Amino acid sequence: MQVQDVMTREVELIDPNTTIRDAAKKMREEDVGALPVGEKDRLVGMITDRDIVMRAVAVERSPANTMVRDVMSEKICYCFEDESLEQAAKNMADHQVKRLAVLNRNKRLVGMLALADLGRCEPNAAQIALQGISKHTGEPRHMAH
Repeated sequence: MQVQDVMTREVELIDPNTTIRDAAKKMREEDVGALPVGEKDRLVGMITDRDIVMRAVAVERSPANTMVRDVMSEKICYCFEDESLEQAAKNMADHQVKRLAVLNRNKRLVGMLALADLGRCEPNAAQIALQGISKHTGEPRHMAH
C-alpha cells in the first residue's frame, strides 16, 4: 500500500503572516493538529498545536499579535505520495514526528499523512513509526509533532 492510498488530500496552506489565534481556529474547524505553512505557493514550514502551546502560550505571547512564522517549525518532514507506508513510517520514526507532509514528485504538496492514518490501514507500519517516535535519544525533540 502506498501513502496516496491513505493520506488526507484536502490540505490547504496557511500563510505565515496569519495570527496563531486564526491558525488555532482553523485547526479546530478542520479537526487537525497541524497545518502546512506556505508562502508564494511554496511549503515553508509546519505549525502544530504543540508549537502554539510551547512557543507562544507557555511564554505568554499574545495569540492576536503572534504570527504563524514566529512559532512554526521550519524543518519540514515529508514523504512522497508514491512511497510505501513502511517507508513513510520509517521516516516518521527517524524524525520522531507524528505527521508528514505528502509531496508529489514535482515537490508540490498533495496531502498529509498522520500516524493515525497508518494505525487505521497498516498497523505494522504504525508500530514501526510509534517505536521510533517514542524512543528517547537524549537529543532535543523536533517541535513538528
